[in-house]
Amino acid sequence: MIPTRAVLATVAVAVATLAPAPARAETYHTCSGFIDALPAVISTQGTWCLRADLATTITGGQAISIAANNVTIDCNGFKLGGLGGGQATDAIGVFAENQLNATVRGCTVRGFRHGVLIAGFGGGHLVERNRLDGNRVTGIEVHGDGSMVRDNLVFDTGNSFLQSSIFGIAAADGVDVRDNVVDGVAPFSGHANAVVTGIFLQGNTRGAVVGNRVGGLVSVGTGHARGIYNNSSQAVTIADNILVGDDRPGGIGIRCTSTEGVARDNVVLRFADAVQGCTSVGNTTPP
Repeated sequence: MIPTRAVLATVAVAVATLAPAPARAETYHTCSGFIDALPAVISTQGTWCLRADLATTITGGQAISIAANNVTIDCNGFKLGGLGGGQATDAIGVFAENQLNATVRGCTVRGFRHGVLIAGFGGGHLVERNRLDGNRVTGIEVHGDGSMVRDNLVFDTGNSFLQSSIFGIAAADGVDVRDNVVDGVAPFSGHANAVVTGIFLQGNTRGAVVGNRVGGLVSVGTGHARGIYNNSSQAVTIADNILVGDDRPGGIGIRCTSTEGVARDNVVLRFADAVQGCTSVGNTTPP
């Protein structure tokens, strides 16, 4: 089970009406409205935009909560900051649960327990072209068939007082994970047994993990590093990824639930076990 503590808080909607488009962002003309203060709840479908950097010191709940289907959060390159919540924060940057077709794009999300968390029984989600920086437990987590996580930079994830298992990207159900960079996944050094994972899949029956780069994994104590780890996932294709571990005992580069999962043409370096449980085709796994 992917660890989450997403508790939907009652927060105020802080949106403004449409205004003339500033020159900085090319997509303002598509915005249904603007998010100008945090926390905010979006309960009307459409594209909701940032037009300035926003920050919050909340330690629980969500900075932006999506409470309707067919909602796009477009940050237009602006920052959603949560570093003020500290290393024990339980807050979430952008959150949705049991919705359809949520999109998060163009955001820099910093300092939350989960940077972007889309959970529950929905699907059709898209998380693209975001920078996730300094989030404490997970950079991006997406649940739901027909979803995509692509072209994101997930950097410097970890250092949570609350949890020792740290994930760059996590996905459940039929989610594709493509062309992301996950660099720097490390626990708080005081944890005795800390497992770190670049990309984690749960119950994925048909997804593809393609073209990602994973590195900077730092396990501590009796823990170990995992590059791409499939849990209860079948018929998953893992191809053309570059994975670099931390040279510690127990490390796993790519793990499949069964040989129905295919690992093809990956470069897997510095893991004790390069490819585990998969049908392995053409992978580069130096000793």
